[in-house]
Amino acid sequence: MVYTKKHPALLIMGILMLSLGALIHFSLMDGVISHLHLQKYLGEMSSLSYIFGGIAFIVGLWQLVWTHKEGNMDYYLSTVAGGIFILFIAMIIRWFVAPSVAVWSKSFGPVMGAKYLHEVLGLNYIVLGILTGIIVVNFFKVPTWAENGVRLSRLGLKTGVVLLGTLYSLAELQQLGGLSILMVGFFVLGSVGLVLWMGARHNIPNSMGGVLSAGMGVCGVSATVAAAPVVQAKSVEVAYTIGTILLWGVACMFLFPIIGNLLELGHIQFGAWAGTGILNSAQVAGAALAYQPDGIETLKVAEIFNITRVLILPIIVVWLAVWYVKREENAPDINIARVAFEKFPVFVIGFLLMFTLSSTGIFSPANHYKGKYFDNNIPAEKLLTEEQVLSLKNEQTKVQREVRQAAFTRLIENKKVMSIEDDDTLRGLVNAKILSKKGNKILKTAHKTVRHTANKIKKFRQFITWLFAFGLVGLGMQITFSSIKQAGGYPLAIGGVVGTLKAVLSLIIVVLFVHETI
Repeated sequence: MVYTKKHPALLIMGILMLSLGALIHFSLMDGVISHLHLQKYLGEMSSLSYIFGGIAFIVGLWQLVWTHKEGNMDYYLSTVAGGIFILFIAMIIRWFVAPSVAVWSKSFGPVMGAKYLHEVLGLNYIVLGILTGIIVVNFFKVPTWAENGVRLSRLGLKTGVVLLGTLYSLAELQQLGGLSILMVGFFVLGSVGLVLWMGARHNIPNSMGGVLSAGMGVCGVSATVAAAPVVQAKSVEVAYTIGTILLWGVACMFLFPIIGNLLELGHIQFGAWAGTGILNSAQVAGAALAYQPDGIETLKVAEIFNITRVLILPIIVVWLAVWYVKREENAPDINIARVAFEKFPVFVIGFLLMFTLSSTGIFSPANHYKGKYFDNNIPAEKLLTEEQVLSLKNEQTKVQREVRQAAFTRLIENKKVMSIEDDDTLRGLVNAKILSKKGNKILKTAHKTVRHTANKIKKFRQFITWLFAFGLVGLGMQITFSSIKQAGGYPLAIGGVVGTLKAVLSLIIVVLFVHETI
């Protein structure tokens, strides 16, 4: 079978991308760039337009004039059109649509527009990209020449998760790992057990209860597919479960950022909540990036919780296998070790490998923390002001410990943090909440001044953000109204009850017990 479609769309998109790059390069769009405040995107707008425009032009020309034959080369190149299609949509939304919406919404004023229409509703490029994908697939249909490439979107998301491993430090993983194990362990096990109990109360078949519990408790569609064989789920039961997950997960993907903005959750708080309360890995990433579209701190926290949850999948599948065997007379014997090995998520191995390499310092400067390194060779204009120094002097008596007092005194005398040790000590002082809010804010400012993000880390973060943007637009193109409608009856009711309980209770725990650190 020949997969490549002789269609001019890819060539046309290549010409449009190259034209966009030229317009930016020769400053012919300065008016638009100034109006939409796109100055920070100029570098990526020009480079990405040229690079992917060139690829699209060459491959598009090849698709039109070449004689295509069946084979691996034909299949792989047939995916380029769909990939460029998604990327082109993501570019237009990130660079033009989302900034236009921001300018329009802020015209309604600082409260109604800037805060509620834009900030609270989260009308950023991630949300708009997913919505655009949903509109394309449901109202216009994905073009046949793009279908193979659209399937690549999930690969973009998985690759993004793997590469996130390069941006963690051992301190972060130690800090968040323990918290994620406690929260995720409680809510995953609790959700699975609750679904099984409710299913038994309403006489739902064991096979249906098994796949629904895995999907609602662990990680959505992946867990459903993994659990289906061991509980002998029928295709219609898998369809019901996936429909329930999609309906609930899509709603959460849009509602979580709105609720998070209303409650003014910090990045760690929202990441912990999204990673625990949202079902599917892709939906977790979508909500995290929608909450913080211009950074990946929230995404990093959310993915730690998400990966912790995915790691529990083999345990849940084994539990369901044993549970099913005990409840069904004709159930086949289960090889527990084989089931656990076969269901272990491969992409998590990639994440752990990248993290291990990151711990050696290969991806970032020495002594990095959250992708940043210490450097207090700062210009005079970035030193603390006299007013800030006076505020700190007025609170100096609150600092009792000798080590903290010494670091605090050096900060006041030099108007900047003097060493990594002092920085660590002052961060601990902030977390102890000894000073006033104003004092803590000054210490945070001093910390951010001497902690710099390396240029290669900045570029790598941009690359990862684009991987997720690509994957999430493609995810939108795979959310069809017909698949959502497959949820029905008791599965939808049980899934809704369990999903809501998990979301509400995890939010309460996050607000009460999860605190931000600088």
